Amino acid sequence: MATQLKRLLVVVAGVVAKSPSRAALLPASYRSFSVLNRPPPNYEGHVPLTVTERLGLAFGSGLLSFLDPRRGDLIAAFGEATAQPYFITSLRKRMLLNPTGRRILRDRPRLTSASLNIPHLRTLPPNTLGYAYAAWLDAEGVTPDTRAAVRYIDDEECAYVMQRYRECHDFYHALVGLPVFREGEVALKAFEFANTGLPMTGLATFSALTLKKAEWRRFWDIYGPWAVRNGARADDVINVYWEEELETDINELRTRLGIEKPPDLRAIRKAERQRKKKAKEAAAAAGAARPL
Repeated sequence: MATQLKRLLVVVAGVVAKSPSRAALLPASYRSFSVLNRPPPNYEGHVPLTVTERLGLAFGSGLLSFLDPRRGDLIAAFGEATAQPYFITSLRKRMLLNPTGRRILRDRPRLTSASLNIPHLRTLPPNTLGYAYAAWLDAEGVTPDTRAAVRYIDDEECAYVMQRYRECHDFYHALVGLPVFREGEVALKAFEFANTGLPMTGLATFSALTLKKAEWRRFWDIYGPWAVRNGARADDVINVYWEEELETDINELRTRLGIEKPPDLRAIRKAERQRKKKAKEAAAAAGAARPL
């Protein structure tokens, strides 16, 4: 039954994603329409959706991304389906209220390997944001070029806000030092939810329920409280012009934003593995020494 449900939801999501655009008198944001009378896109790659389609996309992509958090395409679709009309508009307003946010909206910069010049970032002093970002990319084996293009946000400027948030995600990782495996991602999503209010980040936080016992305990005791406290009190990270901060001391940037670095998750996990290994070796030694 579960397999059949998955297949049905994938088919529904696929149909929505591939729905053709048809000419109409007014843009999607000003008139209702049906799948047989679809308005033209508002920007390149835009796919206008009816309310029913948007609800179906949100439900299907949300359920499947919860079952398989590695599906970045489903997470992206869920984020777009649930962000409008209120949440992405609210984030855009917060950018408009901030001088740097307004410049970002005017300049429309994109974060890619070409625009960031990763080889140059590797040559910067180790205390800089740029060096930390490049080192984090190398350590995690990722690049800034894997972020999907926004398709389901109707307003063109709001679509850019979502794209900007998506491309800034790796900078958040580098800034706080959290790795990309599930435990680190859950903690960062909780931080993003407290800071941006986007529903997709809140849903991702619920995947903490799928963590192993030791991971859940760390999230509950350490990283969850850190995420809520820092996300709520920090400046809006969407308003950071990362391209202009690459040579900034990363500790100074955290202080300016009001963010404290969490405990090193990799170091904690390594210490936990070593403790278990020693306990196992001690138990084996005790068993070998026990007289027959």
